[in-house]
Amino acid sequence: MGSSQFGLDPPTVERVAQEIIAVHQLGVEICLVIGGGNIFRGLQGSAKGMERTTADYMGMLATIMNAVAMQSSLERHGIYTRVMSAISVDQICEPYIRRRAVRHLEKKRVCIFAAGTGNPYFTTDTAATLRATEMECQAIFKGTQVDGIYDKDPKSFGDAMRYDSVSYDTVLQKNLKVMDASAIALARDNQIPIVVFSLKKAGGMKEVIQGKGKFTIVEPSIN
Repeated sequence: MGSSQFGLDPPTVERVAQEIIAVHQLGVEICLVIGGGNIFRGLQGSAKGMERTTADYMGMLATIMNAVAMQSSLERHGIYTRVMSAISVDQICEPYIRRRAVRHLEKKRVCIFAAGTGNPYFTTDTAATLRATEMECQAIFKGTQVDGIYDKDPKSFGDAMRYDSVSYDTVLQKNLKVMDASAIALARDNQIPIVVFSLKKAGGMKEVIQGKGKFTIVEPSIN
């Protein structure tokens, strides 16, 4: 949503697309999971009196809108893309079928997974970890507003300490706000490292993929 209060900001969509294109040009196979909080957050809707299941499904529909917007931006630059949804919206995108998604990656297409897990009460973080597990991804890269994981909010506390690396158990024990607990536990059970980095820096995603720049890695053991 860029600097707006809600909705889609085309320059921001284009900027994120350029980050993905730079990584794609390295030959990296990319699966994207995009949230929908810029349009509608199910948890917030539920807090305001809406029935939780209904609110969560509305949030899933919002992720489809974002996924299609990202697809449009990528394909304007010649990057072949497929949006695959966990809920059926056949006129807009494909249903999520794992073997079909694998084939898309083999054909050097970017896969965008929309609608979370297709179930209420599960976050986009959990959906990302689930898809990463199914697709046998080597790592999960979580783009955020800050350049890693801190022991407290760096925007509110000047003495916040950033971790270069941290274990899954430490994230859970200290309740570090990077992903929800079920996503962290699923990544831990499947030994998938999580790399947290800032999406704000131009070229930052490519740097992180190459092991440069600032980021925090969540992994089984600290190296």
